Amino acid sequence: MFYFHQFFIFLVWSIGSLNTSVASEKSYGSVTVDEVTSIYDGDTFRVNIHSWPKIAGKRMPVRINGIDTPELRAKCQFEKDLAVKAKQFTVSMLRSANKIELMNIKRGKYFRIIADVLIDRKDLAKSLIAKGLAVKYDGGTKVDWCEKD
Repeated sequence: MFYFHQFFIFLVWSIGSLNTSVASEKSYGSVTVDEVTSIYDGDTFRVNIHSWPKIAGKRMPVRINGIDTPELRAKCQFEKDLAVKAKQFTVSMLRSANKIELMNIKRGKYFRIIADVLIDRKDLAKSLIAKGLAVKYDGGTKVDWCEKD
């Protein structure tokens, strides 16, 4: 019965996410990550959340809310080098964490979760910005990292 209840909640959540303009405004609470399965770049990684149905909780892509990091597939060497540093920083933070929390969860593009990521109660986005490895991002035009060189 418990799993049916979780599945029903997930189903309602999924149907609500079909209209992305509305879904992006709704928050789905918070959850503790059980395992980080892979890290793509400085602001995107995948997690397992055992309390969610496997269709949603296994290898779920997560993007850090409110920031943008340089892209690994960059237009210039400066951006690529900075992207590698951002990824290394995120890898280090996630791999050394005792507790990873996803707060203010929202649905994003590409079936991703958009969330504030707290690592041992420290905001990962703020840490990346403080190190110069990310900029604030609200979903609009992305920064041209090559112009920052």
